[in-house]
Amino acid sequence: MDLLVLGGTAFLGRAIAEHARERGHAVTCLARGTTPPAEGVDFVVADRDDDDGLAAVADRRWDAVVDVTRQPGQARRAVRDLRTDHWVFVSSANAYRSFDSPDLPESAPLHEPLAGDVMADMEQYGPAKVACEDAFRAAEGTATIVRAGLIGGYGDDSGRSGYYPWRFAHPTGPDVLAPDAPEATCGIVDVADLAEWIVLSAEERMDGAFNACGPSIPLTEILAAARRVAGPGAPPPRAVPAEVLAEAGISGWMGPASLPLWIDDPADRFFGKMDAARAQAAGLRTRSIEETLASALAYEEVRETPRRAGLSDDEEIRLRAALDGAG
Repeated sequence: MDLLVLGGTAFLGRAIAEHARERGHAVTCLARGTTPPAEGVDFVVADRDDDDGLAAVADRRWDAVVDVTRQPGQARRAVRDLRTDHWVFVSSANAYRSFDSPDLPESAPLHEPLAGDVMADMEQYGPAKVACEDAFRAAEGTATIVRAGLIGGYGDDSGRSGYYPWRFAHPTGPDVLAPDAPEATCGIVDVADLAEWIVLSAEERMDGAFNACGPSIPLTEILAAARRVAGPGAPPPRAVPAEVLAEAGISGWMGPASLPLWIDDPADRFFGKMDAARAQAAGLRTRSIEETLASALAYEEVRETPRRAGLSDDEEIRLRAALDGAG
């Protein structure tokens, strides 16, 4: 298979390129960055925001094109300029309009598509992904639409899957602070498993939308797995009530001064808990949460960029001191 990956130099795109190359496919990556893709992969440097940004790869017919963009204009130009019989577009769970119930099927209501070509901010992320989906569905040929849940494992630059195993491995005190949310659950799909299935979807030209997410696991079990991954001597978790975290300005899910993987907004408590039966029937296989957290920890130990989720050492120390003082 002659495969074009639009991106392919970071996290999921890189994992897709690596797996496709391991499968014996000829892989070309197009990206604007200077970070080279995996060994054995052809690399084209171009800026997709330019109207002719795809000119260097528009003169050949590809067996499949994989795109991970969030910008509708980039998706529309890909459909306009590239030639292929099959598209794979990595969308997101954010495409769905609401998460007021678990196990959303692919037929659940989506956001209205973003009309413009440029996503101005993350508030428009869901509508922008829907607009990209529409572009690829309207293209000539077949299209796999991958509505991915939370992606974790090696290379997770957000730090969401890596924060807890790293914190258990590098504690600031006698415990690791975590939300007191026994009812909370989270699903994480390992980037390697998702990449493997995306390459399979290109090989088999799967047509239609697929929810691709990991199984929903109680947060308490994720914390226990993170502690095991950190190794002997890791301290126990310490549950902190949600109202205390709110008063301290600590949010859930992601971002600075946060406790990842926990959703503190009741309206979004089922985020990412989609029905993945269709993707599983089409070959999606997911590894254990412990394996994913171990890979995330391995990346945390060598990462060169700041983590974008969790508490800093000072933040955790201050919160623990406040808790002990209140006690």
